[in-house]
Amino acid sequence: MLSGLMNFLRACFRPRSDQYSHTSLDTGGRQDGLLWYKDTGQHVNGEFSMAVVQANNLLEDQSQLESGCLSLNELGPYGTFVGVYDGHGGPETSRFINEHLFQHLKRFTSEQQTMSVDVIRKAYQATEEGFLSLVTKQWPMKPQIAAVGSCCLVGVICGGTLYVANLGDSRAVLGRAVKATGEVLAIQLSAE
Repeated sequence: MLSGLMNFLRACFRPRSDQYSHTSLDTGGRQDGLLWYKDTGQHVNGEFSMAVVQANNLLEDQSQLESGCLSLNELGPYGTFVGVYDGHGGPETSRFINEHLFQHLKRFTSEQQTMSVDVIRKAYQATEEGFLSLVTKQWPMKPQIAAVGSCCLVGVICGGTLYVANLGDSRAVLGRAVKATGEVLAIQLSAE
């Protein structure tokens, strides 16, 4: 399925790899012009694939996949964290979220010794407070920092439970395969 999407996207975009780049902690991905993709990878709960299509010269969006221990100590709990950060007006906010949200989640998971809605809420709040502090410090030299933002959509699978958190207009959708017909039903998991 991903290879068909790849062919379609290649027809829409002319690769100009010198001008565009996508950095990822996962070096197993591949880049083709404005498209970065990874067909299949392993995580604690199974396999994943992902793709990023860049629409502008400057990539404002970030995505993140972390699998393993969800706390600062290696005792657990273990699970998978997926974050999609849709930047607006520049990349600063989505990059900040990408660098800080998961670390806050690990800190609060360690403190509470479990994954919960409260842990995710506190991680969101700490990340927002951190970015607001950064904006306050940079305002005199870089006032345009106050005009950037990001949607923040997160999914955490831990202990057999899927947690979904969302700020902004991004949406999480679960695809459920219907064995009898082979169709895939879309089930919306988040709201604005």
